[in-house]
Amino acid sequence: MQNKAAFFLTPYRAKPKSPPPNELLPLIPMANAQVILKEKIEGLGAEADVVKVRAGYARNFLIPQGKAYEASKSNLRHVEALKTRRASREAEEKVLLQEIANKISKLKPKFTLSTGQGGKAFGSVTSMDIHKELEAAGIMIDRHAIELEKPIKKSGKSEVTIKLHPEVSTTLTISVDAGDTKEEEV
Repeated sequence: MQNKAAFFLTPYRAKPKSPPPNELLPLIPMANAQVILKEKIEGLGAEADVVKVRAGYARNFLIPQGKAYEASKSNLRHVEALKTRRASREAEEKVLLQEIANKISKLKPKFTLSTGQGGKAFGSVTSMDIHKELEAAGIMIDRHAIELEKPIKKSGKSEVTIKLHPEVSTTLTISVDAGDTKEEEV
């Protein structure tokens, strides 16, 4: 009987607490890789840039797609050739964009807004409308290059800035006319 009594008199011992889940695994740094870009990639860099990216992104996308080289010692020697090619390409693009900017500055598109009672305009001239007018004139640009703070709702002349390149921008003068108001007689 003493065995049974001794069992009940022993203090309760809880299991030791396990550490929180994030303490179970040692901190493993994410593997990064350095690559040399062959072409311009939005949000990453231009050709001949040496950038650090995640190893999986480099291994599974950039290198197999032919968009980048691994940044090894032998490949780093070829960076100068890529930089000269990049400089010549950027110079050609700048000249081409300057010609487009000259064409845009010569245009004078006109828009007509319908108005109601009291001269209040229905609708507005947006960057999409300006983009369509430029396409109709044979000028193909990215519509995000049109810097319009807010849609134009008033009649008259307005100037819109179009930024084609960090160093090339132009101003487009547009005129907005109020259409005929049709008042219904009651």
